[in-house]
Amino acid sequence: MKPLIDVWLVFERYLGLLLRNPAWLATALVQPILYLVLFAPLLKSLASLRGFPPGGAYNVFVPGLLVQLGLFGSASVGFSLIAELRLGVVERMRVTPVSRLALLLGRALRDVLNLVVQALIITLIAIPFGLRIHPLGLVMMLGLVALIGLLFASLSYTVALWLRNEDSFAAVVFTSALPLLLLSGVLLPLTLAPAWLQNVARANPLAYAVNAARAVFLGHLTQASVVQGVSIMGALALAALVLAARSVSRALA
Repeated sequence: MKPLIDVWLVFERYLGLLLRNPAWLATALVQPILYLVLFAPLLKSLASLRGFPPGGAYNVFVPGLLVQLGLFGSASVGFSLIAELRLGVVERMRVTPVSRLALLLGRALRDVLNLVVQALIITLIAIPFGLRIHPLGLVMMLGLVALIGLLFASLSYTVALWLRNEDSFAAVVFTSALPLLLLSGVLLPLTLAPAWLQNVARANPLAYAVNAARAVFLGHLTQASVVQGVSIMGALALAALVLAARSVSRALA
C-alpha cells in the first residue's frame, strides 16, 4: 500500500504544479490544432491516390497527429527535471521516505494524464472536420497515447539524469525524435513512400504505433496491426520505465 501512496503523493504534487500553470496546456494544444486546421485539408486531394489508406484524410491524419503529440509532448519533460537538479530539489528528495520508483512514476503519470487530456481534446475538435471514430477505438487510442507518453517520458528523464544540461539534452532528444517522426508516417502515409523508405521505416517502432492508431480509429480493434503496435509500445514502455527507475535510483543513492 505504501508504494501506491508514495506514487499518489508525487503525482498529486506535480499535477498541482501543472494545474497552476494552465497556459502550458493551452500552449501545448496550439501546434497540433494548427496541423489539424492548416495541414490536414491538404491531404484531401491525396485521399484518392492509390496506396492512400482507407477512411479519408482526417481518419488518416489525426491518429498520426496524436502519435506525434505523444512523442513531442513527452520527449521534452526532462527539461523540468534538469531545472530541479540545478535548484537542488532532487537532492533534497534523498532524505524523504518516498520510494525512488514513486518519484519517477508520479511524475510520469502526470505527464501521461496531460497527454491523454490533450489527445481527447484534439480528437473532439477534429470530429466537426469530418473525423469518424469508433467509441471503443477512441478508448484504445487514448491507451496507446498513454503508452507512447510513458515510453518517451521515461526516456526523457533518463537522458536528463545522464546529461544534466539543457543544451545537450535538447540536442540529443530532438535530433533523435526527428527521424522517428519522419519515418513513422505521421504526416503522410508510408504507403505512398518508395519501397526503400518503407523498408527503413520497418525498424521504427512508432510506425507500428501509427498503423495501430489508424486501425482502431476505423473500428478494426482486433486487427493484427493493432495487436502488434500495442505490444511493441507496451514492451518498450516497460523497458524504458525500468531504465529510468535505475537512473533515478543511482541519482538519489
